[in-house]
Amino acid sequence: MIDSETAAEIKRHFNVVAKGLRADIRVVIEGVAANTDRLEGVETRLAGMEVRLNMVEIELGGLKAMIRPFITRSDA
Repeated sequence: MIDSETAAEIKRHFNVVAKGLRADIRVVIEGVAANTDRLEGVETRLAGMEVRLNMVEIELGGLKAMIRPFITRSDA
């Protein structure tokens, strides 16, 4: 059987450990939130790059169509 003084000491120790864990968990949550924000920014920029790439592909297709009549079979 544990005496009341030992039980109180165990409880205090447990509370200290629990507070430390809460602080560590808070730090992890803040890190995850920061990474999520950064990822959203990257996704936004990537979407913009995809749109621009599609526009470049369309322009290149138009240029190829304009150039094609000037290329002879032997040049291709």
